Amino acid sequence: MIHQELPISSYFKPGRRVHLVGIGGVSMSPLAEVLQGMGLKVQGSDMNESASVTHLRTLGIPIAIGHSAENLGDCDFVVRTAAARDSNPEISGAVARGIPVYERAQAWGAIMQRYENALCVSGTHGKTTTTGMCTHILMEAEKDPTVMIGGTLPILNAAYRVGTGDTIVAESCEYCNSFLHFFPTLAVILNVEADHLDFFKDLQDIQHSFREFALLVPENGWIVANADNAHTLEALSGVERRIFTFGLEHDADCTLRDLRSVDGHPAFTVQIHGEDYADVVLGVYGRHNVSNALAAAASAYLLGIPGTAVARGLAGFTGAGRRFEKKGSFQGADLYDDYAHHPDELHALLTTARTLPYKRVIVAFQPHTYSRTQKLFDEFVRELKEADVAGGAEIYAAREQNTIGISSKDLCEQIPGSIYCSTLSKVTAALAELAQPGDLLLTVGAGDIYRAGEALLAAKD
Repeated sequence: MIHQELPISSYFKPGRRVHLVGIGGVSMSPLAEVLQGMGLKVQGSDMNESASVTHLRTLGIPIAIGHSAENLGDCDFVVRTAAARDSNPEISGAVARGIPVYERAQAWGAIMQRYENALCVSGTHGKTTTTGMCTHILMEAEKDPTVMIGGTLPILNAAYRVGTGDTIVAESCEYCNSFLHFFPTLAVILNVEADHLDFFKDLQDIQHSFREFALLVPENGWIVANADNAHTLEALSGVERRIFTFGLEHDADCTLRDLRSVDGHPAFTVQIHGEDYADVVLGVYGRHNVSNALAAAASAYLLGIPGTAVARGLAGFTGAGRRFEKKGSFQGADLYDDYAHHPDELHALLTTARTLPYKRVIVAFQPHTYSRTQKLFDEFVRELKEADVAGGAEIYAAREQNTIGISSKDLCEQIPGSIYCSTLSKVTAALAELAQPGDLLLTVGAGDIYRAGEALLAAKD
């Protein structure tokens, strides 16, 4: 990290020019719009064209494809995505010219300090979904929140919202300790598991990071913690802050009764300290989403929101973009796309898929980063074996080079009946050949695997 003498907030003045490195990212693109709305002159760069890049250009934001020091122009300061290393030519070029460089999370943290309530949703899994649930609840309660979320939310038709209320809700990622730049008054910890092992040393290192995040909460704030996740409770052991727990399987401040199914969707009564708070029918599937909903309900309770708004908000939430998102149908098979890129997320996804009335579950999985694939190899194999047919797209490199010499082919060799696809076009062809009426087709991963499904649907038209 590059340290600066002045806080980034000192540059948040109309007319100042900011350059965003990785401007097309899921939390960088909304940041670009927010900063532009504050009167700053925004420009940026990204490695690839994308829908978010196209959208930002329609707002008059100039964006270069590819990274070069020349892209900096006459900018006053730089904000970089967590994936941009010091060796990036724009970062090193800014340092050479004495242009201040800040982290994306520092920018969001500075924005966050303007709000009385900062609801920060963290956890290895479930952040986007839970942030979306909280957003729906806050909007039903007419709190007019500001929102920063790591995926498109249909109710917003965007990954962010700028409100005039006193509450901001922000998805808060642990990668590169980004969330340690935030200023939560209410910090949600959904779960703590081993992930991002290209940055963290091990699970204990990750737990330490979440503990530091919890300690950012002021003494009059709250930590909302998952009583069902042992690693979370271990991380919070001895933390001298007010902790409010939620859980399905263990005693907690926020729990439920009468869990049942209504037209395939989970329904239950949320209880706070044993008293009924909200009668809920979720708009999404899966037991993991019941847990996410309890986290959102607990947060709403602490913010003084009535249970009726919680019930309406959770009923209206039907998922964020790329979170079990239905894309269409092909040859009588339904096609869904999901962002799952960790074994635990795959487990939740496939467990949910098995509860639905499909004949076969066919998964096209694209691993995300070589390091994660190597370190969680056996876990990925175990989960992918649960599909009726598993296909492996080649690993999405993201920020890495393949110095390990690993391939999705290695995964497929351990999964009976699986299909290795070296390109996305081969994934599309394999899905087209496999699809039968009554099948569930899943494109899964945090990279660009969704393009394979989109190509499949386009071929139908």
